Amino acid sequence: MCMAVETQAQRQAAREKVARVGLGTRVVLLIVKALAALATGSIGIFADAVHGVVDVTGATIGYIGVRVAGKPPDEEHLYGHGRAEDIAAASIATLIFLAAGIVGYEAIERLGDGVVLHNLETGIAATAFVIVLKIFLSRYLLRAGKRLDSVAIEAMSKDFGVDALSSGAVLVGLILVRITGQAILDAVVAIVVVVIIIRAAYSTMRDAITNLMDTRLPAGEEQAIKQAIESRPDINNYHALRTRKAGRQRYVQFHIVVPRDKTVEEGHRIAEETEDGIRALFSHAAVTIHVEPCTPDCAECPEQCDDRTTSP
Repeated sequence: MCMAVETQAQRQAAREKVARVGLGTRVVLLIVKALAALATGSIGIFADAVHGVVDVTGATIGYIGVRVAGKPPDEEHLYGHGRAEDIAAASIATLIFLAAGIVGYEAIERLGDGVVLHNLETGIAATAFVIVLKIFLSRYLLRAGKRLDSVAIEAMSKDFGVDALSSGAVLVGLILVRITGQAILDAVVAIVVVVIIIRAAYSTMRDAITNLMDTRLPAGEEQAIKQAIESRPDINNYHALRTRKAGRQRYVQFHIVVPRDKTVEEGHRIAEETEDGIRALFSHAAVTIHVEPCTPDCAECPEQCDDRTTSP
C-alpha cells in the first residue's frame, strides 16, 4: 500500500517538474522573440511574440492545473481534483484564440499600411533558434504527457508543436522578404500563423471539453476493460458499462451477473478481483461494480448451480 502511494507521489512530482520546464522555456522563448521583433520590426515575429505572451500565461495555468489535479480527494471534492487539468487545457485554448485575434488584427493593419523591415539576418537567426527549441520541447512534453497521463502537459506539447509551425512560417516569410525585397510578405505570413494558431486552439479546446462533458473513454480503452471482464470465468454476464475521464482519472462503472448459488462473500471477492484487473490496466482508475445474481429462469447464466439442478 505504501509503495502505491509513493509511486503516485513520484508521478505527481514528475508532472510538476515537466510543467515547470515548459513554463521556464516559454519565458526564454518570449524574451528571444520580443527582442527579435524590436530589432526587425517584423509583424510575423511580433505575431510569434504575442503568441509567446499567451503561451507563458497558458503554461502558468497548465502548471497550476497539474498541481491542483494532484491533490487527493477532500470533503468538498470527493472525486478528487482531476477536472483541474481539463479546465486548465480549456483556459489555454481560450488564450490561444485571443492571441489569434490580436495577431490577425495587426497583420491586416500592416497589409493596408505597409511596413519597412530591417536587421533581417538577426530575425532569421533568432527565429531558427526558436524553432529548434520548440521542436525539442514539443517532443519532450508529448512523451512526458503520455507517460504521466496528463491532459494539461499534452496540451502544452501541442501548443509547442503548433508554435514551431508558426515560427517556421515566420522564418519562411523572413527569408522570402530577404530574397525578394517584398516586405508585404511578412504580413501575409502573419495571417498564415493566425490560421495555424486557431487550428491548435480548436484541437486543445475539443479535447478539454470532451473530458468536461463526461464523454466515454476511447474505444480502445473500453475494449481493454471489456476483455478484462470477459476473461473471468466466474462472471457470467455484465451490463450497464459506463466510463468517463477527469484529467488523468478514469471512472468505470458496470454490473456483473454471477450464479445464484454464490455467497455474498464470493460475489464481493469476484468484484474486487475484477476491479484490481482493471486498475492494472490504468494507473488512475476508480472502478465501481454492482453484483447481481442470475435471474430465476437462469436466462443470463450458462453455469450449472444448485438452483438450476433442483428446479422442476
